[in-house]
Amino acid sequence: MNIVVCVKQIPDPAEPSALDPETNTLKRDSKLILDESDSYGVEMALQLADTAGGDGEVTLVSMAPNNETGGLRTALAMGAAKAVLVSDEALAGSDALSTAKVLAKAIGRVEGVDLILTATESTDGYTGTLPEMLAELLGLPSITFAKDIAVADGTVEVQRQTELGYDEVSCPLPAVVSVTAGVVEPRYPSFKGIMAAKNKPVDEASVADLGLDASEVGWAGARQEVVAVTAAPAREAGEIIEDEGDAHERVVAFLDELKVI
Repeated sequence: MNIVVCVKQIPDPAEPSALDPETNTLKRDSKLILDESDSYGVEMALQLADTAGGDGEVTLVSMAPNNETGGLRTALAMGAAKAVLVSDEALAGSDALSTAKVLAKAIGRVEGVDLILTATESTDGYTGTLPEMLAELLGLPSITFAKDIAVADGTVEVQRQTELGYDEVSCPLPAVVSVTAGVVEPRYPSFKGIMAAKNKPVDEASVADLGLDASEVGWAGARQEVVAVTAAPAREAGEIIEDEGDAHERVVAFLDELKVI
């Protein structure tokens, strides 16, 4: 079973992030790391590959500037076999749809794909739309918010997380499934895995290599624009209510004013 995991390489959230003043978007010219949201998909894929009795393989697909492979090497050290990286100056400013187009073409470079896993959303974008866009472009069925995945007899069976528990959903393979964060415990790369990752193949491609026109991606193809970025307002001091026998009435009135009750 061949599993593709779409992973995003992002600026380290632990480091202060800088914005490009001209575009109001994150600068991505420093070292990038594996998005934590994608580590759950990688772990889920590795577990599925292990249950395939040695016949499973995990391939990573990513899009990043400056031929950055730092985050990919982390996922390769976890156990993924190889990766496809799309890097091109023309990709700067790509929106979710442009990104989905690029990833769909990159997945096409992988032979015999049975299952495609993604995160529910990235931690530096939070659109939550890419998995469905990707499925539509690939013409594949899609299941979202997976908390558990099993594959058997050409079918993927998913426990789809809901507010009240989970639904049991199935569809034929190949398919696109987005994995909910926190449903598995991502493994730590071992020293052996880190050393092996240095020699695992990374297929690097440009926009032209994918058969895409530069006008379809990046700022040229973007359908959204970040007009401004402003700091969140500071939290105002709360009101202190001293009980003079009517505190409960004042609290109820306050909650009623907020339309909480």
